[in-house]
Amino acid sequence: MPLKTHHDELPSMNLTPMIDVVFLLVIFFMAATTFSDEEKDLELNLPEVASSSADSSTPKQHVVSVADSGEISLNGDSVSPAQLTARLAAARREYPHTSVVIRGDAACAFQHVAAALAACKDANISDLGITVRIAASAPANRR
Repeated sequence: MPLKTHHDELPSMNLTPMIDVVFLLVIFFMAATTFSDEEKDLELNLPEVASSSADSSTPKQHVVSVADSGEISLNGDSVSPAQLTARLAAARREYPHTSVVIRGDAACAFQHVAAALAACKDANISDLGITVRIAASAPANRR
């Protein structure tokens, strides 16, 4: 059995490629920041307006809450399903991309949430979401 008479070198890490990449990133970011300075050099007289109105802002998200008793509220105001449809349709006419989130109580019958969904459908709301809370411990057998 031959004996090993020399010691192997310990593996070492070559840092040259990593340093090259870091220098390239520094150069890229330095070049990218000079592009924003070109906009400052432009001499422009921008138009002025006297005031801005709420119409120029983006619409807020409407929240429909369904209580366990079946009471429906839109952004905190209690409404009937017909009033909900009318208000959402008016909001959609004002802002075509109006979004609605439905928050249904876990103890309420699904029929009440379905009535809120139907009101959104009648108002032609296409951006719709339903909020849920993730349970702390999920049941093992769920079907």
